[in-house]
Amino acid sequence: MSPATLRFITTFGYSGLLRPAPGTWGSLAALLVGWGIERWLGFWPLVAATVAVSALGFWSVGEVLKDRPGEDPSEIVIDEVAGLWLAMLFPAAGFWMRDMAMVWPGPVAAFLFFRLFDIWKPWLVGRADRRGDAPGVMLDDLWAGVFAGLCTLVAAAVYHIWLV
Repeated sequence: MSPATLRFITTFGYSGLLRPAPGTWGSLAALLVGWGIERWLGFWPLVAATVAVSALGFWSVGEVLKDRPGEDPSEIVIDEVAGLWLAMLFPAAGFWMRDMAMVWPGPVAAFLFFRLFDIWKPWLVGRADRRGDAPGVMLDDLWAGVFAGLCTLVAAAVYHIWLV
């Protein structure tokens, strides 16, 4: 695969080249695309897209960083896409079980919690980030996605049990 194609993939359509905060721009692009997938195609296509982008991310990041061990260039945002889409699966599953498309609080909460965990890097997120290898670039965001998804569900439960 050409270097230009790899760059297009790892920057998620060049959204990782936007400044400042390329990870946030990449996550925002992922939010819009992922929400569109879930809204117009459904929950299961979002699941398939999440698996596909995760596999593509592990491969493409490995290719880009194979001669650059220990690097995690900020323009690589395919990891943010995989992590955020994983986080979005949590509220999307809840809406899917109610036979409806995801509405705004779910994906927005997933986005905000994901950015929090991706920046803060607690526990397993930080451990994966400190690996210093290409799989670590992907794994820290996938862990951030798991934690963000769980927090999104907890926030929804708190809202629906105590505030509604």
